[in-house]
Amino acid sequence: MVRKEFVAEEVARLMKDIAQIRNVAIIAHVHHGKTTLTDSLLARAGIISKNVAGEALYTNYEAIEKDRRMTIKSADISLAFNYKGADYIINLIDTPGHVDFGGHVTRSMRAVDGVVLVVDPVEGIMPQTETVLRQALQERAKPVLFVNKVDRLLNELKLTQEQTFERLLKLINDINKMIRSYAPEEFAEKWQLSVESGAVCFGSAYKKWAISARIMEKYKVTFKQIFELTAANDEKKLQEVAPIDEATLTMMIEHLPNPAQAQPYRIPRLWHGDLGSEDGKAMTTVDPNAKINMVIFGVTYDQHSGEVAIGRVFSGTVRKGSEVYISGDPDKQRIQQVSLFMGPERVLVDSISAGNIAGIVGLKNISIGDTASENGIEPFEQIKHYSKPVVTKAIEAKDTRDLMKLIEALRELSKEDQTLQVELNQETGEHLISGMGELHLEVIETKVRDEFHVPITTSEPIVVYKETIEKEAKDIEGKTPNRHSRFYITVMPLEQGVLDLLDSGALKDGKPKGKTHIDLLIKAGMQRDEAKGVVDIANNSILIDATHGVQYLDEVMELLIEGFEEAMKDGPLAREKCTGIKVLITDATIHEDPVHRGPAQIIPAMRRPIYAGMLTAGVVLLEPKQKFTINIPQEYLSDVISFLNSKRGQIIDIQQEAEQATLIAKMPVAEVIKGFSNDMRGLTQGRAIWYPEYAGYERLPKELQDKVVREIRKRKGQDPEPPKPQQFMD
Repeated sequence: MVRKEFVAEEVARLMKDIAQIRNVAIIAHVHHGKTTLTDSLLARAGIISKNVAGEALYTNYEAIEKDRRMTIKSADISLAFNYKGADYIINLIDTPGHVDFGGHVTRSMRAVDGVVLVVDPVEGIMPQTETVLRQALQERAKPVLFVNKVDRLLNELKLTQEQTFERLLKLINDINKMIRSYAPEEFAEKWQLSVESGAVCFGSAYKKWAISARIMEKYKVTFKQIFELTAANDEKKLQEVAPIDEATLTMMIEHLPNPAQAQPYRIPRLWHGDLGSEDGKAMTTVDPNAKINMVIFGVTYDQHSGEVAIGRVFSGTVRKGSEVYISGDPDKQRIQQVSLFMGPERVLVDSISAGNIAGIVGLKNISIGDTASENGIEPFEQIKHYSKPVVTKAIEAKDTRDLMKLIEALRELSKEDQTLQVELNQETGEHLISGMGELHLEVIETKVRDEFHVPITTSEPIVVYKETIEKEAKDIEGKTPNRHSRFYITVMPLEQGVLDLLDSGALKDGKPKGKTHIDLLIKAGMQRDEAKGVVDIANNSILIDATHGVQYLDEVMELLIEGFEEAMKDGPLAREKCTGIKVLITDATIHEDPVHRGPAQIIPAMRRPIYAGMLTAGVVLLEPKQKFTINIPQEYLSDVISFLNSKRGQIIDIQQEAEQATLIAKMPVAEVIKGFSNDMRGLTQGRAIWYPEYAGYERLPKELQDKVVREIRKRKGQDPEPPKPQQFMD
């Protein structure tokens, strides 16, 4: 086998030829075979032996991934191949398929120009199949298709050759419909997949064979012959006439774009700066001699080097000693190391040029989504995560002497994974971790114990609720504790269009910059005067200055914003985060002497009337929901429906095929974390398979609200009795 450092040297040398580069992610629903397929490509590149490909699962290199035989974090690896006498580089990212780790997929889409969508034809298009394809298309990453586990159609479903072909064609047609729905308009037809074009492969990643139009031409093999060999289980012959590495490699090189082809249409979508500027032209032409512009899409931790930022280089050449600005930081930072990734290993190189993926050491306070640039350009559009944390646990160090180690571990893990939220509850001293689901949090706990060596205890899962209002409360007065200044505020629900806009990530938290937000808000349904008065956005809520000519207001605005943000972070009813609130400052009388309007005076004078206004308007709790796709034998259908109804589930769809039924239901997370898995397995004798996905927040039923509010307040050490508006109006 080729030594990896020699492979890395070859990769680094070839990275300078932009036409020969492909940046590709392998995406799929969980257990559809991404990592197994990746093994065959690694074997072709000389990283692992062909004998162990399909079983090594090389890119599942973390201990927890090996234990669970599941990809949990994206793995980056740069591979060199020779195809038709030319050398190519494929910067490959193997992504997770489980919904709890979908954030890794979202971030990887920023780095790649194309994706290989892997689908199991027996399970078909599953929830995460659609989610990951939609994310790829929204980032303008072109897809090709690998239909894996085709042998299951013969061995398990006992389909004939004609039935197999029909099923595969239907699968391709269904995926093409999704491409038409989600791809940018100019690519909806161009990116359609077909067997004839060579953009589709069929095969078995585990058995290391695959067929495509190109393979059929080269090896003079037909679909009928492949069917017969599969039926005969002749793996050796299949690998000879339909080599999986060649089939997949040919498809990637011929059908996925190189950076010079992709960046002209990707940059205008991802970066909203001046395309006619020096940097705009450099990125659209992938100029390696221009100034450095790159986006950080991953952060990992190296015990020897510290934080390693992983970025897609859109222009320039990254070298040791290069100095770059990080978005939002006025000072340049020096790059200390440049490296490329070979799965679990990071290999130091002299430089990495435009169009490639680089590992960088030396950048401080870096976050996923940051822009690193020599000229300090306008940042790239933020990476949007489509799911939100819905389950929380309290986490504590068993030994108080390990408290700082725990804080550092959680800090590092939340940097690596932006879908993990960490906060300290100042009142109880607990650390709270919030994630996509129970599995997500289990993985975090395991990493804290095993990788950071901190013994911990955790609570049972807690559901994350949100507070909002349904009506308006006008002109609520807030007084400073010294009674020298008064503020009058109105609270009301945000327009649904504006809430959708904030949910989409089109507007970020914080003070709006420039005026681009005004037109967006007006288009979403906000009145022009209000849109022009927006001074802050926090937790999908907006603060608006609706005053006219109030003296000294500008001098205290920062403190008013702080009071607003505190209120939105910690609502009045159950001390949960708020969402969908519009707060207008309608009038104020402010003391002329600055000594009487410090933080201790102004912040509570803003926070308290917001609380009073919300309680006057009527605060309601929103609960998180998940959409479940449940596959079960027909005989259990009525029992499962009754069970879901007992858990406040809402049946959305029922599909039946042969002896199998597929149920789609929307479930409250609060019900799912109460023994749902054990109950479902018991009910179906372990024969149910289900896949959850984030389905947003909906209003908690009125009959449950008081009970849930009291439980939350009690858990947080508050008086169980919810407060009245008068408590905040003195």
